[in-house]
Amino acid sequence: MTTDVGSTAAVFDYTVWLSALPFLFGAAAITWLISLPLRNAAIADPLWSLMLFMAGVIYALGSDPRAPRLSLVLWLLALWALRLSFHLASRNAGKGEGRRYREMRERHDPGFPAKSLYLVFWLQAVLAWVISLPLLGAFASTRPLNALDYAGLALWMLGFFFEAVADRQLARFKKIPANADQVLDRGLWRLTRHPNYFGEFCIWWGFWLMALAAGAWWSVAGPALLTLLLLWVSGIRRMEKDIGKRRPQYADYVLKTNAFFPGAPRN
Repeated sequence: MTTDVGSTAAVFDYTVWLSALPFLFGAAAITWLISLPLRNAAIADPLWSLMLFMAGVIYALGSDPRAPRLSLVLWLLALWALRLSFHLASRNAGKGEGRRYREMRERHDPGFPAKSLYLVFWLQAVLAWVISLPLLGAFASTRPLNALDYAGLALWMLGFFFEAVADRQLARFKKIPANADQVLDRGLWRLTRHPNYFGEFCIWWGFWLMALAAGAWWSVAGPALLTLLLLWVSGIRRMEKDIGKRRPQYADYVLKTNAFFPGAPRN
């Protein structure tokens, strides 16, 4: 992906984009092999952010080294990916498969161990590949940094704050045995029922603003797909499908608290 200095065109280089896919499939396949003797498909969770970091590194290696957003985006990406991967690995350590994966195993047996390669690991690789488009876009031209980059950075910082703090608040809440059947409605969880998802939303739209600053409007498919997943597929809809049965107080929490975008609690 080469551009002339001062170029404003952020050309979609599909060859660089495609070059990341075999590496993502390979990482997914290796993790799948590890999951088989463990009987634990949940180890796919910490892999998610690492796949996106891998894609970003591959795009950076295939881009013009003079791209002004190269190191900024890579550092932000590394910070986000390592924190999230460590958090998910720590959260899942010693607990076996989570409820979501156990239900998936039951639905797709017999043969779930083999099926999980494409139902879990390769599917995750494809999703990461598409969502990574703003990273490709941010490196796609040598257009100087501008106001959109700073807006993107501010949105990214807001998202990182929400995601990291919300994860920490929830982890501390769950450590208290008396909270086993309770609902966390304090801190950031008082403003939105899913502050960590809202944080993820802000982070990837922040990356897209940086890509847009480079002229890569076409990378909007990445955060758009992520938003679709968070709001209607694997995020809020899945999390809230049956939580009311396990936590009776959740119905009252729903009435008082916004589902996604933060806002003042309702009386």
